[in-house]
Amino acid sequence: MADATQEVLDTVETIDSVDALKAAIQEMRTAEEVFATFDQEQVDKIFYEAAMAANKARIPLAKDAVEETGMGVVEDKVIKNHYASEYIYNAYKDTKTCGVIEEDIAGGYKVIAEPIGIVAAVIPTTNPTSTAIFKCLLALKTRNGIIISPHPRAKKCTIDAARIVREAAEAAGAPKGLIRWIDQPTLELTNELMSDADIILATGGPGMVKAAYSSGKPALGVGPGNTPAIIDSTADLKLAVSSILHSKTFDNGMICASEQSVIVLDDIYDAVKDEFQKRGAYFLNPEELDKVRKTIIINGALNAKIVGQPAYKIAELAGVTVPEKTKVLIGEVESVDPSEEFAHEKLSPVLAMYHATDFDDAVAKAERLVADGGYGHTSSLYVDVNEKEKLDKHQAAMKTCRILVNTPASQGGIGDLYNFRLKPSMTLGCGSWGGNSVSENVGVKHLINTKSVAVRQENMLWYRTPEKIYFKRGCLPTALDELKDMGKKRVFIVTDQFLYTSGFSRQIEEKLDQLGIIHESFWDVAPDPTLQCALEGTKQMKAFEPDCIIALGGGSAMDAAKIMWVMYENPDVRFEDMAMDFMDIRKRIYRFPEMGKKAYFVAVPTSSGTGSEVTPFAIITDADTGVKWPLADYELLPDMAVVDVNNMMTQPKGLTAASGMDVLTHALESLVSVMASDYTKASSLQAIKLVFQYLARAYDDGSDLEAREHMANASCMAGIAFANAFLGVNHSMAHKLGAFHHLPHGVANAVILTRVMRYNAADVPVKMGTFPQYAYPQAKERYVEAARYVGIQGKDDNEVFENFLKAIDELGAHVGIKPTIADYGVDETYFNDTLDNMVEQAFNDQCTPANPRYPLMSEIRDLYLDAFYGREPSSYED
Repeated sequence: MADATQEVLDTVETIDSVDALKAAIQEMRTAEEVFATFDQEQVDKIFYEAAMAANKARIPLAKDAVEETGMGVVEDKVIKNHYASEYIYNAYKDTKTCGVIEEDIAGGYKVIAEPIGIVAAVIPTTNPTSTAIFKCLLALKTRNGIIISPHPRAKKCTIDAARIVREAAEAAGAPKGLIRWIDQPTLELTNELMSDADIILATGGPGMVKAAYSSGKPALGVGPGNTPAIIDSTADLKLAVSSILHSKTFDNGMICASEQSVIVLDDIYDAVKDEFQKRGAYFLNPEELDKVRKTIIINGALNAKIVGQPAYKIAELAGVTVPEKTKVLIGEVESVDPSEEFAHEKLSPVLAMYHATDFDDAVAKAERLVADGGYGHTSSLYVDVNEKEKLDKHQAAMKTCRILVNTPASQGGIGDLYNFRLKPSMTLGCGSWGGNSVSENVGVKHLINTKSVAVRQENMLWYRTPEKIYFKRGCLPTALDELKDMGKKRVFIVTDQFLYTSGFSRQIEEKLDQLGIIHESFWDVAPDPTLQCALEGTKQMKAFEPDCIIALGGGSAMDAAKIMWVMYENPDVRFEDMAMDFMDIRKRIYRFPEMGKKAYFVAVPTSSGTGSEVTPFAIITDADTGVKWPLADYELLPDMAVVDVNNMMTQPKGLTAASGMDVLTHALESLVSVMASDYTKASSLQAIKLVFQYLARAYDDGSDLEAREHMANASCMAGIAFANAFLGVNHSMAHKLGAFHHLPHGVANAVILTRVMRYNAADVPVKMGTFPQYAYPQAKERYVEAARYVGIQGKDDNEVFENFLKAIDELGAHVGIKPTIADYGVDETYFNDTLDNMVEQAFNDQCTPANPRYPLMSEIRDLYLDAFYGREPSSYED
């Protein structure tokens, strides 16, 4: 069949007329007929490669979308593109879509899947790249051809997204020409496309969706959203308000599931209003309300000029002055009739707010709002989940296909973020209530209307450590005895030249000799280990065929050893795949190869900083290209860690300082991570306390055995914490300071640490991190908890926090950390020349997603500049 696929060639290069469109569709039918013969393995390979390619292009596509349309937020569109590739792949990677997909032999029942044919995909201007990625991936998974009709104001970025997916699919074996697009979109060509295709996936305005359903062809379209959110008296008000703002400001309110109205019970109305104001919402006075009312809806239709614009710009259009950093404009209104402009879908950070006398009144208002513009789409309720009667009453009354409980509607409605049973999708069906053919989130299979209730819940977390951790002075020989008990016969030692020639590895070799275990050493690891070095070590390792690997050294030796371990056990791995970023490690597109089949891995640290002996991370640099491959997966977690302070007594002052501040950063970032848990917090807090007690002593007197041992323990405990909770933007920024300006890693962390802490601690951040257990901003609470744990006091939390920052700066100064980046001799011109690249790369760093405050690129830029020049901003608040 491979030969047949090569014969399918698209000869129509440009689709800009009806004749060209008809010819292209005919060519596509030939390609699709070939594709229909592919088996599941072939289809899944194509699906995988297409998802990978789309994911890698998420940032440039996001930037292009905002530039071309003038709508939305780049950083949020990055999330949409990432979601449309990673989450869609994860949701359907194991779904059978070819041949027999379900079978009950005893019952005599089976289901056979066949492709539909050619999909006509109408793409909206609000989500021009993510929706294109989503629909193309669905078509590939189901063996359909797809031809895209982009919005005229977003055609370049939409076509670019489709082209990226197409090129990856064809490179993976898909017939040529399965994915096509209209180059010069017009209403005539779109109508012709819908008439000629076999099924229509329509996302757009009501008029476009109606045209799709009137085309005479099966259509999967979506109705408009007008989501009402009820806040009950039993709700967690801080969670409710934070969630609504988190949703309503996402991409400036352009997701159709976003809340359009908030209905608040009378007894909590004032408290909810205060919370909204505290968190950046602006309540319009009666005069301002009328101005905005006449701006958002004009002649009965949504004003296109406000779509996807920030709140202050919408206010400007209405002749109203509000602070530039206003998150949402809120109009307090009474009528739920269509005559009230605020009662409509607004696709922008504009929100209506209603009083309700009681819960029944709130439900009645929500019913009317849904009926007058949001039938079938989404409704939202904030309530104590033990209030079963209220939940049942709300669910029974709402004629919506998504009923979200205690969940941001934008992120919750698209699925798989705040409830893991709700399918991820960029096309949300509204069922017969909304005039749609499907009532669920559009995916690979649609048969019936369903009514889904998705209650916000926290997913399973984990606490993973090496199988064994040995500590206390002199524990190394005892730990090595275990290898004999395990039957290990051949040990390969990976270290660096200094540790080898200075005798550090000799104690291991002598012990192995006593045990009768054969050993060999590779000691050519550089401070910044290269792929070429690891390849050389792997070559030696393969020739020796060890059943155990011992990594001796700092982070570099352990990283190199982990890479050698990977290549020794899985010689066909691709580093560009293993280094693929993820939003959730459990949902990543790439599945890491199984480790430990050939060799047991033992990590023996000689410095107190990286914690690599207990972490699932490794970084390797390709010396030929300069590309760094950061790997993260629990398959890389060592099997045994041996923390023997005898190996750490000769650390020089500079290494003691840099590694010690690195430990403190690990502990602080893991403490405030959105993924922190009771288990990780305990390790983080104790590590922070040990650093405060013993780093200065270890720095002042390197022979202080007690200080050295406690710093070794602090390093290991902080490693355990961030191995499970991950890090944050402090490390993301430090990675780039090291890469571009060669600051030692610990120093790079230290010089920005307190600035990042102040940034994270904002009570009202522009955006908070997205993770189901992270309900509202709480970084400052955790910093204050750490401060009090180490003995820092104050009259209130704010003073405790300020005293904590001062103590950290004083500790840094004591161990030689300079106040600014400039103080390290970084050239100002070169710093500013590289700033944009550092900002974007720091934003895209794997550490960033776990940060409690989701950073805008502009904010990262300010943090870099503050740290370079030593300037002190008045506030990092919104």
